[in-house]
Formats: sequence, structure tokens, C-alpha cells
Amino acid sequence: MSAGGFHVHGPHDHELEHAGTHGDSESTSPTGRKNMTSQIAVCTAVIATVGALFAYMGGLTQANAGLYKNNAGMKKTEASNQWNYFQSKSTKQSLAEFARDTSPDDRKQVWQTKVSRYEQEKAEILLVAQKLEAEANDWDQKSEAQMHQHHRWAQATTALQVSIALAAMALLTRKRWLEWGMLAVAGIGLVIGALAAVHV
Repeated sequence: MSAGGFHVHGPHDHELEHAGTHGDSESTSPTGRKNMTSQIAVCTAVIATVGALFAYMGGLTQANAGLYKNNAGMKKTEASNQWNYFQSKSTKQSLAEFARDTSPDDRKQVWQTKVSRYEQEKAEILLVAQKLEAEANDWDQKSEAQMHQHHRWAQATTALQVSIALAAMALLTRKRWLEWGMLAVAGIGLVIGALAAVHV
């Protein structure tokens, strides 16, 4: 206030003066501004908490997908080793068959015994290689399922982050439709999170 009695104050001073004069009456005001602020703050805290859980699950499923893919790679390498072993037995069998066919009659039985042994060893190796390939395919399918689930968790987390952004805009602009938008997008995020939880 100046010496002449002329008083000038800004909008901030007016709000402080209004709050001091009227106290907490805004909580029951027709516009419901304070009530809206409290509701959005609580919703934002809940959404952020659920979003943190979804983000954790997204990271977990991504790590599992990498682990399962690594297991598939190891099984494929083991299967490849078995196939190479199978091929070496096939080569030895072919050589033994050639030796049997070209050797004198008194040596044919010795070579035939080797041919039969290689045939039996190949059958055993074949079973092991096929089992390893089946395990590799199983790990690959598990990895793909985890990646699909990871994408669902990531989509749910993104929706909740957008919801939090809408909440901030609703608080700043005091627009009810933004609050409804926040709730709608949060609902979409929760639905996607539920789909992720049930592996859809």
C-alpha cells in the first residue's frame, strides 16, 4: 500500500487473501476444484503404483524370453553336435560296407559286425539329436510366449503413463473431460495388463 492509500496487488496476492478469508470452503464449492484435485492425486498414485508393477512384470518377461532363447541356442548347438556325430558314424559305416564288399570271404563277417555296430550307434545318436531338437523348439516357443507377454505388459505400462500425463493436464487445466480421459486410458491399461497376466 502506498502513502496515498492506493493499493495494488497481483493475482497471487488475491488468491492468498481469498484463501485466508474463506479457509477450506473450496472443498464444498460448486466447482469442486479442491475435491477434483484430491481425486486426481489419489488416482494418479494408484495408477503409478500399478504401472510400476506392470513395468516390473514387463522387465521380468523380457529377461525370461532372453534366457529361454539362450537355452534354445544351447540345445540347438548340442543337437548340431549330435548330427555331426551321426554323420561321422554314417561315413564310418559306408567305409565298413565298402571294406566288407571288397574283402575276402573270411573277413566279410568282421566288417559286417562293424557295419551293424555303426548302424546301432547311429540309431541311438539319432534319438538323442531328435530329442535335443525338440527341446530347442520347446525353449523357442517359451521364449516367443514370454516376448508376447512382455509386449502386453509394455502396452499396459504405456497406457498407464499416458493416463498419468492426462491427469497432470487435468490438474493444470481443471477440465473434467481430461479427468474422464485419464480414467478411460487407465482402464484400457488395466485391461491390457489383465490380458498379459492371463497370457493372452
